[in-house]
Amino acid sequence: MINNHYSAKLSDLDIEIISHIPIGGNWKNIPLEIPSKRLQTIRDSYARGEGSRSTYYGRLNPSKPSYTINTYFNRPGNGCNIHYKENRVISQREAARFQSFPDYFLFKGSKRQINMQIGNAVPPLLAFQISKSISFAQNSNGIFIDLFSGAGGIGLGFKWNYWIPIVANDIEKSFLDSYSYNIHNQTIHGSINNNDVFEEIIKNAENARKKFPDKPLWILGGPPCQGFSTAGKRRSMDDPKNHLFYRYCELVKALSPDGFLFENVAGLLTMKNGEIFREVNKQFMKLMPYFDNWLISSECYGIPQKRKRIFLIGNKNKKVKISIPPQITSQQEKNQLFSYLKPLISSEEAISDLPEILHSEDGSHKVYKDQKLSTYQKFMRSILSPSDYLETFQN
Repeated sequence: MINNHYSAKLSDLDIEIISHIPIGGNWKNIPLEIPSKRLQTIRDSYARGEGSRSTYYGRLNPSKPSYTINTYFNRPGNGCNIHYKENRVISQREAARFQSFPDYFLFKGSKRQINMQIGNAVPPLLAFQISKSISFAQNSNGIFIDLFSGAGGIGLGFKWNYWIPIVANDIEKSFLDSYSYNIHNQTIHGSINNNDVFEEIIKNAENARKKFPDKPLWILGGPPCQGFSTAGKRRSMDDPKNHLFYRYCELVKALSPDGFLFENVAGLLTMKNGEIFREVNKQFMKLMPYFDNWLISSECYGIPQKRKRIFLIGNKNKKVKISIPPQITSQQEKNQLFSYLKPLISSEEAISDLPEILHSEDGSHKVYKDQKLSTYQKFMRSILSPSDYLETFQN
């Protein structure tokens, strides 16, 4: 059984549209005579000089990583979401693989809820490498509270590195259903703006400190990205979603953890000409003696997806300097300076062993293709552990 190998249903018009798009192509390859309001909107926007819209109606290139997986990967016109070979959008399992979720990870909820869980997640393999950097710097693994946890991309990566999850919190119950099934069954449903939820998180943390007195306590996760995202219409601290940031700071102050890891979209850097990023930095620097921020591109860490995220990291012990994880992959033909790194992981290396399906088909009951597996596919199918997979980049 292959969990969540479902591809969204498409209209007859969408099927006609994507049949004209070659490998690596996009909306520019679609004949002008095909009637579509969506296409006309894209063309008009392009004519006004409002960007190339190069990923719209994009078909994957099997020799390259995917573009950023968002929550709308079920729509052909909202990104580079068309399978490189089949005339359909990528399945939920294929999207999850581009995010580095292994095949055993079962996402729970409605189709829309699962799309959100996958598209909003931090790639677990990236979180794993970040956790290793933290463990190395502080000479210890730790315990963690996972805020705004989603399905658990960060939590899974830290658990792979033998960190101990204490509790996860999210406002979406289906997200916590996925988290409790795959990672840890202690969860708290609700917003941290709710005082009862806030106090329950503190109670769990205090109990964990008594149970694991020698383990550093970390707070992981960041508030929802919609308020910070460049795709959003409202990009300021006036957005109610961004008020959660201050509540997050209150929780860090109340718990006084050994450290925190705050993740968000790269749009945080440019929001209001950098004003919001400066405010975030200012608040965090009040909370921890050691503070740093990293802009990380997932494709440079053995993950078959181009995805930039900002990570802000604070540590109570200013003598402990935590370094950004070393890159392990690069785009060879354009970056000879880093030619010692392995090539980027391609879309084909990520998903070619998954069974073929039609649009609207659930292929969870199907079996894997009988073929030679890439190293990444072995990792996805748990033939290689996360550590074993990373070791292949050292050879």
